[in-house]
Amino acid sequence: MALMSTFTSFNLPVNNVEKSKAFFTGLGFELNPQFPENEKSVAIVIGDNLQVMLLTKELLKSLTQKETVDTEKYAQMTIALAFESREKVDEIVNTAVSLGGKSYEEPEDYGFMYHWAFEDLDGHMWAINYMNTDAAQG
Repeated sequence: MALMSTFTSFNLPVNNVEKSKAFFTGLGFELNPQFPENEKSVAIVIGDNLQVMLLTKELLKSLTQKETVDTEKYAQMTIALAFESREKVDEIVNTAVSLGGKSYEEPEDYGFMYHWAFEDLDGHMWAINYMNTDAAQG
């Protein structure tokens, strides 16, 4: 049997936890009540058994002893999420932009997949996708 995680959480450094919390809850994500929030961190549920921990840069550095990536110059990763429709993809990216994020490139339609992306308030890249499983199989 392949190794499978029962719960996934990843940490992202942010400049301001409160502003980032408002951004992600404004997109429609919810806080994870199992993880206490404070001025240094907040847990945002982004899927079944999946969350992102938004941490101050200072807190993340204390956990890793490494500097955070300058997102103005470097991309450390792209977080890719899939949703139920093209319309939902457009809605999420447009809402992200209205909340202070930036759209990243133009929407792309590959037939089996529709893709658009945004950068959050701290320059982290989020790829928002719709997968047309019928087209992918055909």
